[in-house]
Amino acid sequence: MDVHSVRQMMRTKSIYEIPMRVTFYARVSSEKDEQLNSLDNQISYYRNFIKKNANWEFVEGYIDEGLSGMSTKKRENFHNMISDAKAGLFDLVITKEITRFARNTLDSIQYTRDLLSYGVGVFFQNDNINTLDEDSELRLTIMSGIAQDELRKLSSRIKFGHQEAIKKNVVLGNSRIFGYRKDNKRLVIDEKEAEMVRELFELYATDQYSMKQIEEIFWNKGYRNNNGKRICHSTMSNTISNPKYKGYYVGNKVKIIDMFTKKQKFLPPEEWVMFKDETGEIVPAIVSEDLWEKANAVLRRRSHDVKNRQNLCNHPNLLTGKMYCTHCGKLYYRKDSKDRKGNVLSRWICSGKINNGTDSCPSFTIYEEEIKEVLTEVFKDTAEDARLIIEEYSNMYAEVLAKDTSSGELQKLKDRLDFLSKKKSKLLEYNIAGQINDRDFVEMNKQISDESAEVYSTIQEIEYEINSRTEYKQRIEEIRNILLKAENEASQNMIDSAFINRYIDKIYVTPIEEGTVEISVKIFSGQTVEKHLSNLRKRHKSIKNAEKTDENESSDDGIVDIGSTGHTFKKMIKAYEENNLK
Repeated sequence: MDVHSVRQMMRTKSIYEIPMRVTFYARVSSEKDEQLNSLDNQISYYRNFIKKNANWEFVEGYIDEGLSGMSTKKRENFHNMISDAKAGLFDLVITKEITRFARNTLDSIQYTRDLLSYGVGVFFQNDNINTLDEDSELRLTIMSGIAQDELRKLSSRIKFGHQEAIKKNVVLGNSRIFGYRKDNKRLVIDEKEAEMVRELFELYATDQYSMKQIEEIFWNKGYRNNNGKRICHSTMSNTISNPKYKGYYVGNKVKIIDMFTKKQKFLPPEEWVMFKDETGEIVPAIVSEDLWEKANAVLRRRSHDVKNRQNLCNHPNLLTGKMYCTHCGKLYYRKDSKDRKGNVLSRWICSGKINNGTDSCPSFTIYEEEIKEVLTEVFKDTAEDARLIIEEYSNMYAEVLAKDTSSGELQKLKDRLDFLSKKKSKLLEYNIAGQINDRDFVEMNKQISDESAEVYSTIQEIEYEINSRTEYKQRIEEIRNILLKAENEASQNMIDSAFINRYIDKIYVTPIEEGTVEISVKIFSGQTVEKHLSNLRKRHKSIKNAEKTDENESSDDGIVDIGSTGHTFKKMIKAYEENNLK
């Protein structure tokens, strides 16, 4: 719909006399029966109101139930209406009042502007504001400001009510708290759930179980959350740290900092309102204070240990975020253990197998030292071939550049372009002096301009080609230097996180048969080197004695090449050539 044309028509006609496709938007702010009944009445009213107008074509309305007008973020059908307006499915939206549309002035103005840009007007019936009227935005701004101020007052009243409730020791917040149910603004122990809560505190206070282990124990015992799913370890951590379970009233933990988005800020403990419920009538204790303190001492110590480990670790684990299982697509995670002599053994296991059970993935555990061996082989065995190939390409391009005549051709073209520019200036002088008439001047000037454009285009092509060759030579030299450095570091067993990040893109592990995997190493060049790693369970036992083995000695417990590494680097160079020297 052309809004400008409609506004012209509305100077002599009412909105009801103009043919258009009309829909409606209805919303109630709660799911109470009387509110939903009001919604039914709204829907019935608008359907009849639109259909009885002979000039209007009815388009089915958009309805949101039980949602606040503070923000439009969660109103699904409201956003569907905006999308359909953009698609041009209707020309006018009728709604009850601004507060049904949005109580936030920003939302009101922005969405009505958006709808107008799509050629759609909004008629706020109770406020008698039609955005197709030329003065509608001023009126809408005033009315929306009033609605927003009302909302701010309501928010202040709610905050005051919360503070008064806290003073009266009324339990606020979520009524879904394990071990309790709410009754007349007080907590009452739910003995069925309280049994699980007590067991959680008892197990954790022993310092013998991790949260993950307790999560598994509870799952096997049949304990479930309110949705019938696992009680996750984060929920259990929050349960242990909650003073309510030792019989303490806690309030004022959260402050709403934005009334529109409902964004919350958790206040520091010193700002909480907390005291022991001596009567047991407001917040009865499920566990003793002594047990609560023991469990929380374990929780604090473990949290502190985790933070210290994170601070002491200057770099991530060797292969973090690099190694993938091809069977399930999941990353490998590292797990450390110690042998009888106290030596740390780092193993890498598919995270899919860890999270979903042993039977979920046929992948095998791989020791970190085995991966290091593979990476050493990748660079040591291929470096010499790569050097020869790079040398071959460098020499070839040196010969090409020696025979290249493009520099001389480029200079000739630049001279020609300069000549054409001077010729054009001279032509203009002749025209001004009356020696060439305007018609001839235009024709000759066009010929010179066309030739100049063609010469300039050729100059750009030659310059691009020369620059590409220079960049290519630099890239070849860069690859050579990187390979030499990688080979040197690998041969000196300098494979650390920095080495992995510099030279390795990704590592893909494919299980072949018991104890054998195919490892595909995608290196910095974008190409992939493939190796077979066999007898995994046997090989790790002799890794520390590997230096005693003769370099030329072969073994069934070794790493088998299944890719031609020389060709890998040849492909790498050719790929660069195809992509950059066309």
